[in-house]
Amino acid sequence: MAARKRAPRTQAARAKPAGGRRRPGRGAVSRKTKETDIAVSVELGGLVAAIRTGLPFFDHMLSQIARHGALGLEVYAKGDLEVDAHHTVEDVGIALGEALREALGDKAGLARYGHAVVPLDEALVEAVVDLSGRPHLTFNARLPSGKRFIGDYDVDLTQDFFQALVNHARLTLHVDVRSGRNLHHVVEATFKAVARALRAATVREGTALPSTKGVL
Repeated sequence: MAARKRAPRTQAARAKPAGGRRRPGRGAVSRKTKETDIAVSVELGGLVAAIRTGLPFFDHMLSQIARHGALGLEVYAKGDLEVDAHHTVEDVGIALGEALREALGDKAGLARYGHAVVPLDEALVEAVVDLSGRPHLTFNARLPSGKRFIGDYDVDLTQDFFQALVNHARLTLHVDVRSGRNLHHVVEATFKAVARALRAATVREGTALPSTKGVL
């Protein structure tokens, strides 16, 4: 079983001020297993992005989440890449989901729903987010055939990453790849579309909880 502790040794610890209470809109998680050692911090509306996973293309995709999601994001990951990238990518998704859930707090005042359609040349991807508290992923990705890797990144791990993210952030995510020929374009447009949908869902619209149930 993975060992977890809060306020990791990286700059993510800044999310926790003196007195031990987490600052609103911020979350920080560290996660260490026999396969990976990961620290993630998230700040809604933040500006800083510092990402190092050992997988350059994955770093590039996480940077898209930070920039287009209007998130301050720090990710430091060391994994057993000599075996495979799966553990690293999935565990980053787990830690990012937990940090994002912490940053969302009780979700009072947030828009809750977000929708984006993002083009990248010939590729077009739609993403819809609901900060529902219920983990669900629908991933309709018609990826171009004939190529599986972008650098050292296995594109099959894209769905695994988002599954881990939604499971631990406890949100609903629908992804539909409408078109695309170039695999790089399709994957990058997917990350950008999810980021833009998250950005819309985390916009502040007031103080009320966006649910008639009284809890999300």
